[in-house]
Formats: sequence, C-alpha cells, structure tokens
Amino acid sequence: MDYIAIFFGLLILVKGGDWLLKAAVALSINLSIPKIVIGMTVVSFATSAPELIVSIKSALMGHPDLAMGNVIGSNIANLALVLGIVILIEPIIVTKNFFRIDWPIMFLSTMIFYFFTKNNNLTINEGFILFTLLIAVLIFLLFLQKNNIVDDSSLVSEVSNKKVILLLFFGGGIALWLGSEMLIKGSVSLAQEIGISERIISISIISIGTSIPELSASLVAIFRKEKAISLGNLIGSNIFNILAVMGITAMIQPIVFFDQNLIESDFLWMIFISVLILPLAYIPKRMKLGRIEGAILLCCYAIFIYQMFK
Repeated sequence: MDYIAIFFGLLILVKGGDWLLKAAVALSINLSIPKIVIGMTVVSFATSAPELIVSIKSALMGHPDLAMGNVIGSNIANLALVLGIVILIEPIIVTKNFFRIDWPIMFLSTMIFYFFTKNNNLTINEGFILFTLLIAVLIFLLFLQKNNIVDDSSLVSEVSNKKVILLLFFGGGIALWLGSEMLIKGSVSLAQEIGISERIISISIISIGTSIPELSASLVAIFRKEKAISLGNLIGSNIFNILAVMGITAMIQPIVFFDQNLIESDFLWMIFISVLILPLAYIPKRMKLGRIEGAILLCCYAIFIYQMFK
C-alpha cells in the first residue's frame, strides 16, 4: 500500500502542478503581464509548487528531514538528472548571462543556505532573509536586466476560457494538497517499514517526483521544436527552491532536522553539482552544453544515488 500511495501521490502532485502552471500562464497572459515577468515569477512558482507544498506539509507534520531532503534532492536532480537528459537530446547554447548573472546568484543562494543550515536548523529569521533575497533577485532581474533576458516562446497559453482557468487553479491546488498528503504519509510509512531514513526517501523518490514538472516542460519544448531550453530556467528553479520554498517553509514552521548526512553528504553533493556546471559550460570554450556534458551529469547523478543506498 505504501508504494501505491507514493505512486499516486506523485502522480496527483505532478498533475496538480501542471494544472496550476497552465492556469497561471493563461491568467497572466490574459492580464497582459509581460512574458519576462511570467517566466521569472508565475512559471517559477508554479513549477516549484510541488516542492513548496511537500516541504511545508512535511515540516508541519513533524518530518523536517523530508522538507530539507526534498529541496536538496530536487536541486541536484534539476541540474544532474533533468539537465543531463535535456542536453543529451538537444544541446544548449550557454549565454554570457549564465556566467555573469544566473550561476553567481544560484551559487551565492546555495552557500547562504548552507551557512544557515550548518547548525541543523533553519529559523524564522533565516527563512525571512532567504525570502527577502528572492524579492531582491526578482527586482534586480526585472528592472536592471530586462534587455538581457530572452523571452521563452514556449510560454503560450493553451487556455483562454476564464471558467476553465479558475477550475485549473482550484483543481491544481486541491491536487497538490491531496498528492502531498498521500506522498508524505506513504513515504514515512515506507521508510519505517523497510528501515531506511526519511532523508533517503526524500532525496531519491520524492525529489525526482517533484522535479518532473521541470523535466516535462523541458521535453515538451524540445519535441515541439520551439526555442532551445535555456539553462537559466533550470538555474532559476534551483534559486527559487532555496529562496522561496525553504524561505516560506521556515517562516511558517522553523525547521530542525535530525539526519546529519543532509549537511555532511547531500548538501556537499548539491554544491559540487552546482560548481561542476560552470567548467562544463565553459570548457573547451565552446559555450555549449552538449551530449558529452549530459552523460557526465547523468553519471554523477547515478553515483550520487548509488552511494546513498550502499
């Protein structure tokens, strides 16, 4: 039953995120909000909604390791698994903004998050600082870098009926709530039944599941032969997971986690993968992430999962 609960929990969670994303993009376009704003705010929030709901509910239900592991695992999966699969299918041209803006902001956010959690907790004040940094980043990107950010042509509304938009919003919200309930309870029960930690469940099964929206959005854009997927979108997702998901979660429920491996192993892997992206994007000065780099990232993810279970 635990496996069934986890499977259907993930399925409902992903579907809820998809509905919320479609509704959010449709509403934003109907309100004539610029695509640049939609891409960096509405879409980022919608694709990170599964991580946000799972982390908040995990913390409130007394499972902080699930909340932390979900974000750390999702960030690793976004760069090593999702990006690896995407560039195996379609290489990505790396722009100068990646080196000057995207990667530095992601790395700085990661290191601040690491500094805050080294004492095995994330307080309300630290959560507020993370969320404040998110607002500062969005203001910086929106008002100072408008001319440097490329619109994503995949942001085209498939929904125009206002009643359908509202139904997608409410349906997505209910699906996220129901899916997170099933996923968390099933994961905790499975961890107890087979004798593994909540951390391992969250880093592996849950984090991959909550990264599915990013993967599916990337694959759909490729198969539709639209504009090449921007590396900045996945980098932005990681920034949002740290500053928004963990910031909001800590402001609602301070997090005190118990598994030291989250800091001594998993967090270091997240830092390693984040740093690895930089030379892969630059060497050998091709300014491109291609199939070789994709294979390297997927191998790193396989090693990460293997060492966690050995």
